[in-house]
Parts: sequence; structure tokens; C-alpha cells
Amino acid sequence: MCGEILVNVTPHETRVAFVENGVLQEVQIERARKRGLVGNIYKGTVRRVLPGMQAAFIDAGLERTAFLHASDILCPNNGSDERERCLKGELDNSERTPQRNIDELLREGQELLVQVVKDPLGTKGARLTTHISIPARFLVFMPQSSHIGVSQRIENEAERQRLKERIMTLAAEFGPGGYIVRTAAEEADDEALRADIAFLHKLWGEIGARVASERSGTLIHEDLPLVMRTMRDVVGAEVEKVRIDSRETFRKVARFAEKFIPELVPRIEHYAGERPIFDLYAIEDEIQRALERKVQLKSGGYLIIDQTEAMTTIDVNTGAFVGHRNLEETIFKTNLEASQAIARQLRLRNLGGIIILDFIDMDDAEHRRQVLRSLERALERDHARTHISEVSALGLVEMTRKRTRESLEHVLCATCPTCNGRGTLKTAETVCFEIFREIMREARQFDAQQLLVLASQEVVDRLLDEESTAVAELEEFIGKPIQFQVETLYTQEQFDVVLL
Repeated sequence: MCGEILVNVTPHETRVAFVENGVLQEVQIERARKRGLVGNIYKGTVRRVLPGMQAAFIDAGLERTAFLHASDILCPNNGSDERERCLKGELDNSERTPQRNIDELLREGQELLVQVVKDPLGTKGARLTTHISIPARFLVFMPQSSHIGVSQRIENEAERQRLKERIMTLAAEFGPGGYIVRTAAEEADDEALRADIAFLHKLWGEIGARVASERSGTLIHEDLPLVMRTMRDVVGAEVEKVRIDSRETFRKVARFAEKFIPELVPRIEHYAGERPIFDLYAIEDEIQRALERKVQLKSGGYLIIDQTEAMTTIDVNTGAFVGHRNLEETIFKTNLEASQAIARQLRLRNLGGIIILDFIDMDDAEHRRQVLRSLERALERDHARTHISEVSALGLVEMTRKRTRESLEHVLCATCPTCNGRGTLKTAETVCFEIFREIMREARQFDAQQLLVLASQEVVDRLLDEESTAVAELEEFIGKPIQFQVETLYTQEQFDVVLL
């Protein structure tokens, strides 16, 4: 697979686009005034303990108090080893240590070291954990653990065993701590792994020194900026080129790569073209389309994507696609194409949490199996963790995708002030009838010579045209004249009835 990473840098914003075979698959945006918090480590203070929710609110010096659940608190009966084994599915329910109550683990005013695992989303504060983990190029270091695990994306069993044995041997030289071997470590030699372990232990020592000297509410360790994180976490053998349109950022990335990822250096280049770098693959247009509700499929079918607070729903429709053989075959082909498009849209829009997929109903069980398998294969390239259920009795597929940062829509857009996020407005006809009811109400309660209606242009036009007969009948009924005035700043739903 041919992949490129394009980096667009301005003083206020950095954007990174992941392109595969000339098609945009993912875009990440970081703004100077609102950098992501995931991975940052803070010294915090417990502000409130909520036994009913098994959680606590922590003051970590952020804009809003952050949320810490009991399951994310490191304690003797809920060790990091056990947590890692649970996450990997290696621990049976019967083996798990019962969770201790939050009020046994924390008290108000207590100071503790916490790490952000989820950025603030909407009205919610950041989510925290006390299970500290520090990533490097090949390894993730867990200082409070002794567990050694290997990324599930490394499928060769012999290589998995080799890496585990090498890490156990090398780690013994540096002292206690657990490690997760990352996908990038496949076929890495001892020298590279030892360098990673030495770097991580040195960094953990510096963090410990800062914790001892800094006051509560202080940022102890900040994760790398977006471009450096991308180099560390994402760039692999499948990426042929990294193009950066800022000479200063290019130099920083080149120095970073020389120190930590020397094999990447030949693939990094400074883009000095006159055309904006995102115009190379029409990325600006793709971003614009990623904000739309409807996604057109090549066959003529389409997806409808609705993002809400609780979940995201994706509806598949055949649209203009009529097929060539029969209805079942048409539905199957549309669903297959949709499975690929859905996987791409999840990455591109950075949709997370609960996602409900409404594929077109298929009678053939083999077709359902193939569509699910197609979706699973397409999601294998997704860096976020996903889980897919079987097709339900209602023909729906429920899935989850790990959400750590805001979706593309939430980063780039704000709630519509006209409809307040509903996505619909009352029709001019509905507003006219509301005005009639308000006129009746005020005419009965107050004594006035005449009434003045202030409303939007669309509503006033309808009152003077289609509803003119109804207005005349109303004037006769209440015995008072009614005047109309256009208020250009009013939305279609706004109006006032003034007594004169």
C-alpha cells in the first residue's frame, strides 16, 4: 500500500493528512490555543469523591475538573498487571480482584499523579487514570507494572515470543517496570530496544523529580506536539513519504527522526511548491465533504451519518444503484461498498463511542457474514481500537471505536445558533399560526389601539400573502388593526407582538 503523510503548518494551526493510494484516509488538527491533553501527566488534588458513581473529580489545573473512575485508580487490589491483562482479554472474570470502593481509595484534598486518557469532550471534563504509561518509538513503559505484553498487530508467533524474551532480558538491566511492545518494534534489534528502555527510564526519573518539587495543579509531563506524535506513533514501512510545508517544522522533524527513527530520515522532505500542500490530493474538498451528512458511494448508493451526544448512526441506502441481476445481489454489493466507505469515514471524521450501522436488510446469511468480514478487514488499518458485534435481529450492527479526542466536526464546527443543533427550523406557516395565537392571547388580556408584529422577512411575506385572508378575519374578530414590521436580525422562529 502506497502511503503519504502531508503536514500543513501555520502559526495558529497544524494539520496532518494521511493519504493512501491518493485518497485521504485521516486528518488530525491541533490548534496552538487548544492543544490536545491526551498523554499529559499532572499533579492533581481530589476535590470531590462520589461513592454513588464510584468516581472522583480531580483538580489538575485544567479549565474544568477532570473525572477519575475507581477502575482507573492504581491500588494493591487493582494492579496495573491485572488491568493490562483485562484489556488484552487474558484474564477470566473469575480471576479478577473485586473492585474496591472509591471512598476506600481516595479522600478529598489528597494529591496524586494522574494522566489524561480522554480529552474534554463537549461539556465533559477530561478523563484521567493513575495507571501511568509513557510511549516511545518501540515500547510503552508502565512504571507501576511488571507486565510485558506485545501488540496484537504483530501476528508472527515466533517474533512475538522473541520480542517478549528480549524485553524481559533487557528490562532487567534497568530496574522495575512493565512494557507493551508496539507494532513498530517488529524485527527491531537489541540496540534499538535498549535505547528505548534507557530513554523511558531517564524520562520517568525526571518526572519523579518534578512531582516531588512541583505544587498540585501543575503539568508534570506534556506529550509531544501533533507532528512529532505522528512520527512516533503512526509512521511505518507503509509510509513512503512525509511532506512538510514549513521549513522550521521540517528541520525539527528531521532532527527528531535522526535521534529516534533514523530509517525515516530519507523519507522526510520539505515541500516548497507554490500550490498549497493540501491541494495535492484535493484534501480541502475532502475535509469539506467530511462535514456533510450525506456520503455518496460510487455505485449510486449513499450513507447518511448522524452524530449525536449518545451515539453515531450510519444508514446505508441503495439510492440510484439498481444493479444488474436481482434485488438481493444489488443489496449485497451496496452493503459491501458501504462497509469500505464506513471504515474510511470513521477514521476521516474521527467518530468514536457507540456506532450503529444500519445496513440494508440481507436475507442471505452468507452475504451478512461477508459484509461483516469486509468491514473488519477495512478497520484493520484503523489505529483506534474497534469492536464489532454480530448483526442484530433488527438488522443493525453495533460497534464501538475508542474515542480519545474530539471528532472532526466538533473541532471545526460550532452548534448552529439558529436551530441550536436540532438541524431543523419551524416552517414560516407554523410561526404564522403561533403569531395568531399570541395575538388572540394579548388582545384578550390587554387593552390596546392596535398591534405590531415584528418577525423575519419570510414570516412577514407569508402573513401578507398566503395568510392575508386569515389576518383580515383576525382583525375583524379582535376589533383592532394589525401591522407588520420586518426585523432583519430575527431568525425564522423569532417574533414579537407589541401593543400600541
